[in-house]
Amino acid sequence: MRVAVTYENGNIFQHFGKTENFKLYDIENKSITRNEVISTNGQAHGILAGFLKAQGVDVLICGGIGSGAQEALNTVGIKFFAGVNGSADEAVKKFLDGRLEFDSNPKCDNHTCKE
Repeated sequence: MRVAVTYENGNIFQHFGKTENFKLYDIENKSITRNEVISTNGQAHGILAGFLKAQGVDVLICGGIGSGAQEALNTVGIKFFAGVNGSADEAVKKFLDGRLEFDSNPKCDNHTCKE
């Protein structure tokens, strides 16, 4: 399994559509076997779902996310956990332990966002 986290300075970046980096974690038997930070190369909003799919991502952990981006992720088959804050590494560990707290009805809180 491959998990992606919106990433900035060790923490979960809070606006999916404007994230500049993702931290990717390769998971085997509920353990992290590899991780790396990758750039979105300026891609944004709905395009990010295809970008993540091309990276082999199965699960996304993020902060705020608009309805258009949610639909795009659903279309490409990426499960997402939104409304998550704090350390990216800790969030992935909690996900693996089944303890990740997330918002089941996430919204983008940026009033200019049209995702």
